[in-house]
Amino acid sequence: MIDSLTQLITADFFQFALLSGLSLAVIAGPLGSFIVWRRMSYFGDTLAHSALLGIAIGLITDSNPQLSIVISCLILAGILTLLDRRPSISTDTLLGILAHSTLAVGVVVLALTDSIRVNLEAYLFGALLTISSTDLFWVLAVVLVVGIALCRFWNDLLSITVHPELAEIEGININRLNLILVLLMALTIAVSMKIVGVLLITSLLIIPPAAARRLADNPEKMALLASLIGAVSVLLGLVSAFYLDAPVGPTIVVCATLVFLVSFFAPGKQGS
Repeated sequence: MIDSLTQLITADFFQFALLSGLSLAVIAGPLGSFIVWRRMSYFGDTLAHSALLGIAIGLITDSNPQLSIVISCLILAGILTLLDRRPSISTDTLLGILAHSTLAVGVVVLALTDSIRVNLEAYLFGALLTISSTDLFWVLAVVLVVGIALCRFWNDLLSITVHPELAEIEGININRLNLILVLLMALTIAVSMKIVGVLLITSLLIIPPAAARRLADNPEKMALLASLIGAVSVLLGLVSAFYLDAPVGPTIVVCATLVFLVSFFAPGKQGS
């Protein structure tokens, strides 16, 4: 057992997968904390579902699928932000329509392209162990961009989350920061597809922060704990999936869920 674990850890594919997963967990903690605080999980689901349409567009146009996913997620994030300002239709209805329609269109387009064969299961549930050096580059680049943006706008984003009216009085541009937050979500979701898949991306963003919420007494501690819980879930999920011969993405989410259940029933702080 020890020999097999050593062989696994030293394998290139495992190191790529581990580095990608841990890097994502680092930014998913603070970014997911804002999603939990602002109750934006459905926003994340909509962006995740639209990523499949980006894959279809990339394959049809014979362009880089990862680039087309990023572009489609960013475009939809902008559209969602604009439409959310219109009171003519409720936000949850709008998100529900866009989430399911973009997912359906993506599946239909892929099904109609007979000349293109694609493993839908890998995109829906993740294929972390197939991460290539190019995929790793995309993940690290996005992690760097999102991490820098979160550090730069952390206090302002926290202000509009806790006291939006006071933040507006202080001259903070709420619309601009809301757009930045949604774009950061879109970037993170776009590069997360191979890690946990379209259907599970939002889980990795909200379960670790939800678990950390009861254990932290301020926003910064919650964000750090969420990153730690996400990293532990990735590591445990990778190793468990290897020994159980189970899909990696769902196994990571199961590990995160178990941590959440432990934190939920454990005595915790309620300050965050």
